[in-house]
Amino acid sequence: MNDHRSTLARRGFLIATATATVTALALTAGCASDTGKAADTENAGEANTPQRGGTLRAAFAGGGAGETLDPHAANLFVDAARAKALYDKLADFGADLAPVPRLAERWEPNETLDTWKITLRKASFHDGRPVTAEDVLYSYRRIADPKGTFRAKASLEPIDLAAARALDASTVEFRLKRPYAEFPNVLAAFGAYVIPKDTTSFDRPIGSGPFTHRSFTPGKSLVVKRNDAYWEGAPHLDQVEFVVAGEESARTGALLGGQVQYAHELSPATARTHGGKGRIEIVRLPGSSMQGFVMKTDRPPFNDKRVRQAFFLIADRKELVDGALSGAGEVGNDLFGKGYRYYASDLPQRTQDLDRARALLKEAGAENLKVTLDTAPAATGFIEAAGIFKEQAAKAGVTVEVRVGNKDTYWKDILDNGTFASYRSGSMPIESHISQRLLTGSTTNATKWQRQDFDDLYQQAQSTRDEKERAAIYERMQRRLHDEGGFLIWGFADWIVATAPTVHGVSPTAPANTLDWARFDKLWLA
Repeated sequence: MNDHRSTLARRGFLIATATATVTALALTAGCASDTGKAADTENAGEANTPQRGGTLRAAFAGGGAGETLDPHAANLFVDAARAKALYDKLADFGADLAPVPRLAERWEPNETLDTWKITLRKASFHDGRPVTAEDVLYSYRRIADPKGTFRAKASLEPIDLAAARALDASTVEFRLKRPYAEFPNVLAAFGAYVIPKDTTSFDRPIGSGPFTHRSFTPGKSLVVKRNDAYWEGAPHLDQVEFVVAGEESARTGALLGGQVQYAHELSPATARTHGGKGRIEIVRLPGSSMQGFVMKTDRPPFNDKRVRQAFFLIADRKELVDGALSGAGEVGNDLFGKGYRYYASDLPQRTQDLDRARALLKEAGAENLKVTLDTAPAATGFIEAAGIFKEQAAKAGVTVEVRVGNKDTYWKDILDNGTFASYRSGSMPIESHISQRLLTGSTTNATKWQRQDFDDLYQQAQSTRDEKERAAIYERMQRRLHDEGGFLIWGFADWIVATAPTVHGVSPTAPANTLDWARFDKLWLA
């Protein structure tokens, strides 16, 4: 997810004054630090108890004047945060990337796992209409329209939407094209929001989310107000204003200056500079971004698994995390999804072993190997990690030439071209990572890992009802990938947000784009 950058001045951010008085009062109440121990104790008690009222301003990078409040068109972090405020999905992902019911109260598969019945909870849209099965079907069919380009379209591919039907007002039946044990992941897919049937305009959006629309200026600001009738309980805040501040320095400056109380997507360097000094609170969201390299397994030199195994052993993962991520993360073990549901945590942590790496390269006839590592400033730490790995590889007798490409076309360029490239991924279920990137027919298979027996294991997992048995299959698949796959996953980066000391309720455990990320309905000012 790549946000376009701009400055506060270019977005006209500093002219926003509608809620300055409320914000200033909230900041004054929270920032007083010299009123004595008794006041500190009293304030601490208030901070731990949710307080009702106030306006919170949150700064995100934005997408310019072409922004929309159509939740199906969401692509950027600010889009996702706005959509979460105004709309709901049938499910969303918990911190472990397991699906959590939202508008869906429960889901039930048939014996063969190719038909799923979804029962809706009692919830209403902002205009008072109940959320019904027809609204769900309309939303999903709109997303899947062949003429559209909505991001969730690929996620809905397993559903035979022509055969889907409303059994009654609160029950949807989805018939699938094949057995799919992890079908609830589809209900939680990025952008799979439920909108009222026949909605075509989003100028004044009507959703079922915790806030209702008040005003919107594309590229500048969205103001939403509390939905007192929200099915999960009314938010603590009166209002939230999402403001666009494209440059990280602008978001940081606005937070330090008291013009916003929440700043999204800060760098480790910024967190290190300002953290622990009392002016702002740094929140690190673990496991939000996988960091690594892809080795194309269908072409030399990485079509020999011994070369891939040697590269696994060349990597000094701690040095990469410390150098490329400024220490803001944890080491990886060449598997996606550390800490997520189904992760093979029992596999031994791989460490650097240059002697064994040299021996494997010699066995493969790849002594004095030369490879080109493609990278670009397309993500934080890419260039730095490439330089660090180049130095590590040299110690094993491997010459790495770093080739810096165009950040705007990077992901398309490396999908089919080259042999070795920098890579990152946001959070998603391990099953989705496998299905989207590691099957023969996967459309984003950057490692070109194509193994029919591996595909068969995936299909076996999707036809297995028992979760423990399914987990055992996923473990077998991950053991194979750990031994000979094409992903060299050296680390997992923290996602960093910062708040004013007056802001409370931010989850410290939710990876970006999961349920409790950007949960402004759960925040309060104290």
